[in-house]
Amino acid sequence: MNYFVTGIGTDVGKTVVSAILVEALNADYWKPVQCGLPRDTEVVRDLVSSEAGTFHQEKYLLNEPASPHQAAFNQQVSLKLSDFVLPDTSNDLVIEGAGGIMVPINDQELVLDIISKFTDRLILVANLYLGSINHSLLTIEVLKARGIQIAGLVFNGPENLHSQRIIQSYSGAACLLHLEPESKIDSHNVKKWAKELRKNLELIC
Repeated sequence: MNYFVTGIGTDVGKTVVSAILVEALNADYWKPVQCGLPRDTEVVRDLVSSEAGTFHQEKYLLNEPASPHQAAFNQQVSLKLSDFVLPDTSNDLVIEGAGGIMVPINDQELVLDIISKFTDRLILVANLYLGSINHSLLTIEVLKARGIQIAGLVFNGPENLHSQRIIQSYSGAACLLHLEPESKIDSHNVKKWAKELRKNLELIC
């Protein structure tokens, strides 16, 4: 099973949620496009205690912390959806996207197209900042238009029941986890959250 982790924007918690999923499922991990440092693959590896999964090499490893299409252009690299091939594995695979779903990988193709190509189950991460309802519902609307079903939601940040209720109701998806702010994110926290997530994954199985 391929679990694709995307978010309503950049820096909303996709990498931490990916680590939690890898821990919960003893899954493999793959970041198709990495822009800038630190590498999310290394971050997830450091956060995961499970040794059952494999951390697969990125298809594109770009130097600049920018949109993939810009980072690739500046590095004189050509990104094409047709070049992406799933890693060879019989294990569950957690795939982490770059930025939000409408981030371009070139002048014609988006992260959304990678999602369409590879996703069995989509996990949407929503950080609960001011304006997150708008960003969440726009993301959900685009996914619906493309015929992509959201398997589960993860909320990140201080609890806001009004925002969470609207986002969950509009998506029609189960809330798999709510990550309250922590002073430090480490393998201990990831293991704790993975235990909770493992139970809630039954909601989408």
